Amino acid sequence: MTDSTITITASDASHIEKLYEFGERLSESKDKSQNVKDYQGIMDAAKTSIKAKQLAAQLIPRFFKFFPELSSQAVETQIDLIEQEELAVRVQAIRGLPLFCKDTPEYLSKIVDILVQLLAAEEIVERDAVHKALMSLLRQDVKASLSALFKHIGTVEEPSTDELIREKVLSFVRDKVFPLKAELLRPQEEMERHITDLIKKSSEDVTGAEFRMFMDFLKTLGIFGHKAPSERMKELVEIIEGQADLDSAFDVAQVSDTDHIDRLISCLYMALPFFLLPDERKLDLLKALAEISPFTLPQDSRQILPSVVQLLKKYMPRRRSGEEMNFTYVECLLYAFHHLAHKAPNATNSLCGYKIVTGQPSDRLGEDFSEFNTDLIERLNSVEDLTRATMKKLTQGMAEHNKAMAAAKSDEAKDNIKTQKQNTTTGLRTCNNILAMTKPLHSKTPSFIGDKSVNLSWKELTKPSVPSTTIQAGVKRPAAAANGSGNMAKKGRGAGGLHNQLVNRALQGEEAFSKLDAFPQEKMMNRDSAVIELY
Repeated sequence: MTDSTITITASDASHIEKLYEFGERLSESKDKSQNVKDYQGIMDAAKTSIKAKQLAAQLIPRFFKFFPELSSQAVETQIDLIEQEELAVRVQAIRGLPLFCKDTPEYLSKIVDILVQLLAAEEIVERDAVHKALMSLLRQDVKASLSALFKHIGTVEEPSTDELIREKVLSFVRDKVFPLKAELLRPQEEMERHITDLIKKSSEDVTGAEFRMFMDFLKTLGIFGHKAPSERMKELVEIIEGQADLDSAFDVAQVSDTDHIDRLISCLYMALPFFLLPDERKLDLLKALAEISPFTLPQDSRQILPSVVQLLKKYMPRRRSGEEMNFTYVECLLYAFHHLAHKAPNATNSLCGYKIVTGQPSDRLGEDFSEFNTDLIERLNSVEDLTRATMKKLTQGMAEHNKAMAAAKSDEAKDNIKTQKQNTTTGLRTCNNILAMTKPLHSKTPSFIGDKSVNLSWKELTKPSVPSTTIQAGVKRPAAAANGSGNMAKKGRGAGGLHNQLVNRALQGEEAFSKLDAFPQEKMMNRDSAVIELY
C-alpha cells in the first residue's frame, strides 16, 4: 500500500493534530527551552502512525538545539525513524539529519557517520536523500565533513573495517565532492591543503585505480597548478614515490598480485612525466620500471611508452654532442622499451618511425614519422659506439685487476681488488645488455624482446632449478580496478611481501659504477685511461 492510499484513522489524526500543536507552541515561544514537554511530545509521537512519524522527523531536528539535555534521546529517535520499514519515513528522517548540526557542530562527525552507513541503501530515492544530506553538511562545514568522510576511507594506521562502506564513500567523494571542488573548497588554499593532507594519508593504503583517482584530482588543484612553486610539484612526486615504494623489491613471486602490479604501474606512469626525483631515486624508479615492464598489460604499455621514448631520447646522446651517458639508465629504459613495445608494437610507429603492421588504425602507416626513426638510429649508433669503447676499457681494467690480485700481499688489498673486479663484471654485463637490446632496433620492423633472454645487470642469474612464477600478458586486473569502484581488495604499502630489498647488491658495485654512468661522451670517445682508473 503506497502513502497516497493510506487511510488516516481518528487516532492518526489526533497524533498529527498534537504534533502541529507542539510545533506551533515551540515556534511561538520566546524561550523554547521551557517547552520541554512539547519537544518530548514530538519524540513520543514518532512512535505512532506513519504520517506522524514523517512530521516528527521534520520537527525533531528543527528544535534540537534548544534541548541539549534531550539531545541523545532526540538523535536516537531520529535514527529509529531512519530504520523504519516505510520508505517515506526513512527519507524524511534522512533529510532532517543535517539540521542537527546547523547550530550544534559538535554533532557533525556523528551525523556524517550515520549518513555514511546509509550510502549502501538500495532505494534510489533514499540514496539520493543521503547524498543531498552529505552535500548539505559539506556546505555547512567542509573541513570537518571531509575529515569525517575520509575516516571511512581509512589509512595504514587506522584502516577501514567495512570494505563495502569504504567503496561507497570513495564513489561519493569521486562523483559528488571532487567535481564541486571550486564551490566546496573555500577558502581555497586552506581547504585544498586540507584535502591534500587527507588524500596523502589515505593513499598509503589504496588500490592502483584509487591512487590514480586521487592523483588525477590533486593535479587539478590550484596549489599544484602551473604557477605553483617547484616544492609543490616535488610534493606530488614524493606522494607518487611513496606509493611506488621504491625501496622495496618487485618480486617475481608476487606477480599474481595484480593490484601490486596495478599500483606500481600507476605510480610509474604518473612519475615518468615529472621525473624530478634526486638521481639515486631516479635510478630506483627506472629499475622498478624495467622490472615491472614484462608484466604490464597492452593498454598500460601503450600509455607508458611515450614517456619511455622521451626518456630514451634524453639519456641516449647524439654523436659528438658532448652529452653524458648514464649506462644503467639506458639499460633500464631499453629493457622497458622492448617489453612494453612487445605488448603494443604498433605504438612505436608514431613514436620511433617504425613500420609495424597489425591491421589496426593505430598503425598510422599513412603518416610520415621518418624523422623520428632517423633520430633514433643516430642515437642508437652513438650508444653502441660509447658502449663498445667502454667495454674495451673495462676488459683492459679486468686484466689490470688480475695482475694486481697476483701481486697483492694483504687480505685487505685482495678484498679491495675483488670488489673492483665485481664492479667491472657488473659494468660489462650492463654494456652487453645494451648492445643486445640496441641491435634489433635498427630494423624498420624490429622484433622486440619479450622473453627472458636479457637478464638485468643488477639481478642474479635465474637458476634453472628454481621454478619461476609468471603472469600471462592477457590476464586482466579485477574488473573493479578499471574504474576505481566495486569490490576491490585493498593492498597497503608493505602488503604482499613487498619489503624485500629492491636491488640485490651482490656484484653490483654501485659506488664505482655510478661514476662510470656519469662519464662524458667525449672522454669515452677519446679512449683515455679515466675509466680504468675507476677500478
